[in-house]
Amino acid sequence: MADTAYQKIAFLLLAVTACFISCKKDFGNLNSSVESDYLNNASKEQLNNLVSGTESGIRIKLALYLDDVGTLGRETYRFSPSEPTYLTELLGFGETTLSSSSFYIVNPWATNYRIVKNCNLLEKASANSVSLSVGEKYGYSGFAKTIKAYQLLLTLNLTYSNGIRIDVENADKPGPVVAYEDALRAIDSLLRGGRDDLSKASVVFPLSGGFDGFNNATGLIKFNAALAARVAVYRKQWNDALTDLGISFFDLHGNFSTGIYSVFSTGTGDMLNPLFIPQNQNGEIRVAHPSYAAGIETGDDRINKTSLRTTTASLNGLSSDRDVWVYTSSVAPAPVIRNEELILIYTEANIWQNNLADAVEALNIIRRGHHLADYAGVVDQPALITEMLQQRRYSLYFEGHRWIDIRRYNLLGTLPVDRTNDDVWPAFPLPLTEQ
Repeated sequence: MADTAYQKIAFLLLAVTACFISCKKDFGNLNSSVESDYLNNASKEQLNNLVSGTESGIRIKLALYLDDVGTLGRETYRFSPSEPTYLTELLGFGETTLSSSSFYIVNPWATNYRIVKNCNLLEKASANSVSLSVGEKYGYSGFAKTIKAYQLLLTLNLTYSNGIRIDVENADKPGPVVAYEDALRAIDSLLRGGRDDLSKASVVFPLSGGFDGFNNATGLIKFNAALAARVAVYRKQWNDALTDLGISFFDLHGNFSTGIYSVFSTGTGDMLNPLFIPQNQNGEIRVAHPSYAAGIETGDDRINKTSLRTTTASLNGLSSDRDVWVYTSSVAPAPVIRNEELILIYTEANIWQNNLADAVEALNIIRRGHHLADYAGVVDQPALITEMLQQRRYSLYFEGHRWIDIRRYNLLGTLPVDRTNDDVWPAFPLPLTEQ
């Protein structure tokens, strides 16, 4: 399907979904009459609309999510005169703390669980449709489980030790809040269930250009396995990570940018990339934390993920002379997962498996790809972990990883604190309605 058609369908479905969101819980609820339309022998057109709306929904609060984790991880600052909490509560300025009722947790939580709800509906509706073959039903359910797992993982990244809900099938009586390790285990199981479905699937639904090269059953299995490799390193399951990489689109010598993306356009009914802010703006801007440029090696081309401002930007005792320049136009795609991350997952798993030569080779592929000389440091686990985290910092800048990486290595105390009494938070609280 052409992207323009995808845009119109996605916009319409999201509009319908948004109209019927219940306030009972932050994960939302579809109006029963609309839901019953899907559950009563849905057509392929209806199911395809649900797929497109689900994919499109991933983008809705992407900018807020990245501002959340980017700020707490001291990658970026969001200078917003109209919304001071970016520089107060998110940074623990003075006596401020993270609020359980603020937009920075309530909104991404609600949006992610709306997508989870759509995925649950897609699974049930496709299973009930008599117009589908068995393989087609597996295609819809495999996609739904994969996206559901991805949204739950993003939510868990925010709340961490405070947990998340896995079972939200019944919006009025949701399942319990599940602790971090149990939630990761459930997400892993969901991905593996989705992969099993996709192995028996016939994919008949259209996807956007962000899935180019991965829009059939084989490609979706690779996407699913890539996400599973990310979950495996979070769980310290190094063998599983390497196995999942072998099923994914991982290519040690491949293009760093190969992967799955959220895409944007100027088309009617579609949305522009909310992560894009032109250079050298004043007022509402997003700037790089000064430590990004201070810590980068000479000659590293990843400095270009930031751009030097003509005048230093300052707000609330913080300043930066560099704009964030990862997303350089209003239609720039935003990665869901890409090969450069997979190479770094391969590096990390091999370090912990004590395959140090393989880890160094992978690190050198990353370094050479960014105009740096080969790694010349000590070859042991501690030194290579430090180097791996350094490469993840710069390769995956403002893609949503730094805070999570530093946290899982118990290094939050090493992040810079730029004002007296600022705090580095380990987790967002659950929304007030979930407590």
